[in-house]
Amino acid sequence: MNTLTQRLAAVLPFALLAACGSSPSSTASNGETMIYASSARSPSSIANCLEDRLSDVHESRSGNITELAVGSRSNASYFVTLTPNNYGSVIRVTHGASTSDNPPEEKLRFDVARCTT
Repeated sequence: MNTLTQRLAAVLPFALLAACGSSPSSTASNGETMIYASSARSPSSIANCLEDRLSDVHESRSGNITELAVGSRSNASYFVTLTPNNYGSVIRVTHGASTSDNPPEEKLRFDVARCTT
């Protein structure tokens, strides 16, 4: 590998961590997308990982789409939608109607990053 490629490969993990540890978004209000990403992992693999890492995760399915409500079942803090595609999954995270950040947004972002890589 050339030097530039080696440097970019060395910086990539830090860039991912920086994205996960970013300050909470003031624009991520009810229903707005906070995270939109793709992963080579399957929706079931990502869902299992998030259920292991986060408390109060409630899974539902609609066709081939998996939705995770994080927080109270009746008043979720976040919604994670996992849609399969040809290469793995598309992940979309939105803030729920709850004014609670349980778990804190930074933890949610970190766990989503860990479960999608």
